[in-house]
Amino acid sequence: MSKPKSAPRVKSIDRVDWSGVRLQRLEHAPETKIFAQGDPATSVMCIEKGAVRLSVLSHAGKEAVVALLDVGHFFGEGCLAGQLHRMATATAMAPSTILAVEKSEMVRQLHAAPAFADRFLTHMLTRNIRIEEDLVDQLFNSTEKRLARTLLLLARYGEPEASHRALPKLSQEVLAEMVGTTRSRVNFFMNKFRKLGFIDYNGALKINNSLLSVVLRD
Repeated sequence: MSKPKSAPRVKSIDRVDWSGVRLQRLEHAPETKIFAQGDPATSVMCIEKGAVRLSVLSHAGKEAVVALLDVGHFFGEGCLAGQLHRMATATAMAPSTILAVEKSEMVRQLHAAPAFADRFLTHMLTRNIRIEEDLVDQLFNSTEKRLARTLLLLARYGEPEASHRALPKLSQEVLAEMVGTTRSRVNFFMNKFRKLGFIDYNGALKINNSLLSVVLRD
């Protein structure tokens, strides 16, 4: 397989026009559960403000973080494909405002509002591309490159306003679960990135676009 010529980019999803949509606006404090794995899957949700962590728990009790989402992203859409129960746990990472649309209302909007359906389709395609890129990343890249790519994605690399962007509070344990390594390895490379000026710690974690050099390096 040939190497990618450029680093992966994350495009922000166009804001959805929620006028005419019946929804609930829910407020969540940091580290509170929006829904838990196994809960009834009855609604689709979208982040209006804040950030959300999706994690899954194995039968053996091992937890893995599968996604970190921010403003404009949908989640819980599995109910539209016939899922009866939530396949993951959604947890607020910062003070978050979540829009919840019941399944029946979401189906009605997708059929009746082409612009709304287009935004949602864009989300689904973007999510699918991201999953494929994550799989390739896990299979072929080193721990250092996987961590660098994860940090750039979280910082929405490629968006003009994202340079030197501060991330929501994020533990090294969560980063380790996302990258597929140990906390000690994450700590080693985070210290290395900081010494090289790729990231900054000033009360919050800030990602500099120079971190891209790690991803592009042979």
